[in-house]
Amino acid sequence: MKIKAIGALSATQPLEAMEISRREPGPHDVQIEIAYCGVCHSDIHQVRSEWAGTLYPCVPGHEIVGRVTATGEHVQRYRPGDLVGVGCIVDSCKQCEECEEGLENYCDNMVGTYNGPTADAPGHTLGGYSRQIVVHERYVLRISHPEEQLAAVAPLLCAGITTWSPLRHWGVGPGKKVGVVGIGGLGHMGIKLAHALGAHVVAFTTSESKREAAKALGADEVVISRSPEEMQAHRKSFDFILNTVAAPHNLDIFTVLLKRDGTMTLVGAPATPHDSPEVFNLIMKRRAIAGSMIGGIPETQEMLDFCAEHGIVADIEQIRADQINEAYERMLKGDVHYRFVIDNATL
Repeated sequence: MKIKAIGALSATQPLEAMEISRREPGPHDVQIEIAYCGVCHSDIHQVRSEWAGTLYPCVPGHEIVGRVTATGEHVQRYRPGDLVGVGCIVDSCKQCEECEEGLENYCDNMVGTYNGPTADAPGHTLGGYSRQIVVHERYVLRISHPEEQLAAVAPLLCAGITTWSPLRHWGVGPGKKVGVVGIGGLGHMGIKLAHALGAHVVAFTTSESKREAAKALGADEVVISRSPEEMQAHRKSFDFILNTVAAPHNLDIFTVLLKRDGTMTLVGAPATPHDSPEVFNLIMKRRAIAGSMIGGIPETQEMLDFCAEHGIVADIEQIRADQINEAYERMLKGDVHYRFVIDNATL
């Protein structure tokens, strides 16, 4: 099938309209008409070859929502008309320890929604900046939000699960003091989810102008990280810090805020490494710096159900497909509150 899409032909060219091929649904496949696709900072890194191994044409997009239009003969969970989503994963080995535990995101053979290996033309996966996608039912997620919220649900498929997974893994809930570093596409979801989980949430930002916005998202306190006095007031007080910043920065100013046995988890993926942290800041209080990558399919469904129950969606700016290059430039300037979402009907 020939499908309308937007993608890049090289790292130095702007994204442009193109036609791509999609396979016919196999026995376990779900065919989805994409209504909306969120725009992730990872899309920019991959399109512009800031991450190694970009394959062209590159059609980004892994925050996909839409309706089922057809299913394979062995599909049990979905029927045409169902509201569904697809996140960052479209395949894995299905047999390793990680897959058996529902942690397909850590499978060594996990296949990303774009730029991953596939037998389909052109030999690598093509993502959600397109009108349609065909995905094995295992990697399709049910959406229970009202249809009018569908565009704002799209970023949950990456920004939502990327923050939900570590919050759940490290036991965030009532009685916990939790910091969220950065108030962007990931950070704004981290604040909303940590607040809904019942934690005392402190947002960290470099910008005074974001103080009230962070409180509106659910932060109990807001700290300007450039203020030594404000940072000092929180030393050795955090159970957990979720660091969402996707640029190299000083990690030590945050690790000293952790209690004994506290953990700071990094979910932002900078194009160049952070400086090495000061080891004594870790060993003197048995603190830890950890990492977390998206989430498995079961916990992504758990996150979507939790968000539907609590009325949580992303704060978005909806754009037409022909505005994608402008949106990329605005993202690089931090000029988005907090996630762009493409209306795929405009492709």
